[in-house]
Amino acid sequence: MANLFTTLSAAAFRAGINPRTRQSRAWFQDKVSELKNINRRQLMREEPIELRNKQLLGTMNMFFYDPKTKDTLPYYDRFPLSIIVSPAEKGFYGLNLHYLPMTLRAKFLDALLDVTNNKIYDDTTKFQLTYNMLNRSASLKYFKPCFKHYLSSQVKSRFAMIPASEWEIAAFLPTADFEKANDRQVYRDSRKMI
Repeated sequence: MANLFTTLSAAAFRAGINPRTRQSRAWFQDKVSELKNINRRQLMREEPIELRNKQLLGTMNMFFYDPKTKDTLPYYDRFPLSIIVSPAEKGFYGLNLHYLPMTLRAKFLDALLDVTNNKIYDDTTKFQLTYNMLNRSASLKYFKPCFKHYLSSQVKSRFAMIPASEWEIAAFLPTADFEKANDRQVYRDSRKMI
């Protein structure tokens, strides 16, 4: 398989799409909806993704996860796409974007891009989020179904850190791996929570 990030970025460039705009989020959302059966392990090894042993605050990461309390959960995502918000007891808090349907995910990402430390979108760019900020801001109201406590002991892979320049592409890739429910059920519950 050709590098997915490079292929989509090149197609957006050829289509005259300016990155990090509402137009580009709509374009990527449309293009990735055509993708099927993405190999998650292979995706984690693609350029420009960087594999790390630890997550960094303010970054977007993909990883394999096996919840300790999976027997009591109504459903869960085995391959989160999570923005790391803060440390937590025995792990970390993250925003798993997979819990939002694509239209709400686009709106949420749009609001999240306003709370970065810079607008360069390179290795120095990080989200600057706290739970209090998420809870107080009307523009970030979509966070509720996404906010999860991940235990470090249950992370079953290295962290695949997505560079800021690729956040839009990663956000819309169909990589969610829900167990015990389909995405329609998850999205219905997320809308109710919001």
